[in-house]
Amino acid sequence: MILCVILASFLMFADQRMSWMEDVRAQVSTVVAPVQWIVSLPSRGLSLASLALSDQTRLVNDNRRLRERLLTLSQRVQRMASLSEENTRLRELLRATPRQEIPWLTAGLLTLDNDPFLQQMIIDRGQQSGVYNGQPVVDSAGLVGQVISVSRYSSRVLLITDASHSVPVQVNRNGLRFIVRGAGQANRLTLDNVPNNTDIREGDLLVTSGLTGRFPEGYPVARVSRIVRNAGTPFATVEALPIARLDRSRNFLLLFTHDQLKPTRQRLSQEAVDAALQVAPRIGRQETRP
Repeated sequence: MILCVILASFLMFADQRMSWMEDVRAQVSTVVAPVQWIVSLPSRGLSLASLALSDQTRLVNDNRRLRERLLTLSQRVQRMASLSEENTRLRELLRATPRQEIPWLTAGLLTLDNDPFLQQMIIDRGQQSGVYNGQPVVDSAGLVGQVISVSRYSSRVLLITDASHSVPVQVNRNGLRFIVRGAGQANRLTLDNVPNNTDIREGDLLVTSGLTGRFPEGYPVARVSRIVRNAGTPFATVEALPIARLDRSRNFLLLFTHDQLKPTRQRLSQEAVDAALQVAPRIGRQETRP
């Protein structure tokens, strides 16, 4: 013990006073490095084992939650199948026309408009993909807006929150119809001309009514967030929050309405018309011969 103390004291003194100790320290570090690596193996093994166990535990928990979620969704699917059949029977009793499937096209976000007074964005689909002006755009949650300008490979979309945009909607709870207008802000919509005695509540879901024919019926638009019934005026102030994730979504669906899917009539070229006019008199002369 005394020798170790004397040796340690000498090494500390030499390290402070003698420059050649730096080379000695470097050589000793090279020799001791494998020993340090071997000594650290148990702690590293414990760390890796702990990490593996935590990952396994997390995977087991995630697997359990996913199984529960799958069971819940399967139960909902079973009930939705029953409700769908019931809806079909009721429509047959009411002689109502069934809803048709709406074709769609995927699109991705290219850029957002930097103008603070405009709520617009540009997507990566254009005329080459069949996009047209007025085409509805939705994301995974609800209605996003409509196409207002189309180029060959991209299109400009007017968001429902723009001050110049309006959507005919109905309250999902009771079917009352209103007009939702953008307020020029990313998370605010307003309802126009809502009487004070109207049966509308905070939390009501607003869906597209399909009255104008541009937006298909039944797509979520907004949820009522604030109602102020003004005693001095016949109309209440009603605000709503958009359902679509306008500030986060990067993938969208372009919906093709039924009118746009109708085949268009092909126009005859002027050459074909002139050729037909030249052939017609000849046919007439042949038919008048005895």
